[in-house]
Amino acid sequence: MIPNLRKTARKLGVVLALLFMATIQNAIAQQDSQYTQYMYNTVSVNPAYAGSRGHISTALLHRSQWVGLDGAPTTQTFNIHSPIGYRGVGLGASIVNDKIGPTSETYIDIDFSYTVYTSSEGRLSFGLKGSAHLLDVRFSELNQFTSDNSLQNDIENKFSPNFGAGVYYHTKKFYAGLSVPRILQTLHFQEGSDPTTAQEQMNFYLITGYVWDLNDNTKFKPTLLTKLVTGAPLQVDISANFMFSEKFILGAAYRWDAALSGMVGFNISKKFLIGLAYDREVTELGKAVFNSGSFEAILRYDFISTKGNLKSPRFF
Repeated sequence: MIPNLRKTARKLGVVLALLFMATIQNAIAQQDSQYTQYMYNTVSVNPAYAGSRGHISTALLHRSQWVGLDGAPTTQTFNIHSPIGYRGVGLGASIVNDKIGPTSETYIDIDFSYTVYTSSEGRLSFGLKGSAHLLDVRFSELNQFTSDNSLQNDIENKFSPNFGAGVYYHTKKFYAGLSVPRILQTLHFQEGSDPTTAQEQMNFYLITGYVWDLNDNTKFKPTLLTKLVTGAPLQVDISANFMFSEKFILGAAYRWDAALSGMVGFNISKKFLIGLAYDREVTELGKAVFNSGSFEAILRYDFISTKGNLKSPRFF
């Protein structure tokens, strides 16, 4: 009885969700990818972060959201960035792939930053992001109960350009950034006499954090990310991470009225970080029998020169 109920609920939920996304006729707000370990993936939301680590830095992230729900969102992200020369210039590139139901989106981004010294420790960076967006919608995969002309033709690799901007300030222990990764409010899906459209809105990000040395072996870093987008609730992510002996990282996070998260990380070396996160919804969705929570993994590798006096891994 219970397995059948679970199967029925799963099918009903995904069909209703996909039909809603596919048939909505008015412009809706489309949000950027969601990350729990945003503190290790800052360049994805703020181009001014490019090059701020002082060396070539790469990161690979995978996120599976609402595991157990057919057609639930998954995200893969790869980015690389580095300072260029000695004039405060940073460059970066990233690829972000999002899938939800029959929809796939790929962003290919190029980031440029310019940094000025505000004090002996302070750095203020200004960034620009250029994006190429590719959209696939496979309407043929939907279980359609009625005939809708707007849902007959699949969309393949629809191209849309975009650009974004950001500012980022940091010292050895503090950082803060404000950014809009995508400024153009692009219309997606189909146009015509019976249009099916979704409008991509601007996502405003505020991110900040501070590192305290509690003792010789323990660092404490609270962080905050706030995301504002028209047509969606304000998103506020609050996290707290502890680093022990410059190796182990344990933390927890709360996404306001949305989810509780646990995080763990390990610095295999001064160059290589592995991070894992698990989210559990605090909404009604979290109580669903077909939702096992959300999982996220990140690998970050820094090409740090063995020369110099690097004392400890950067905590942001």
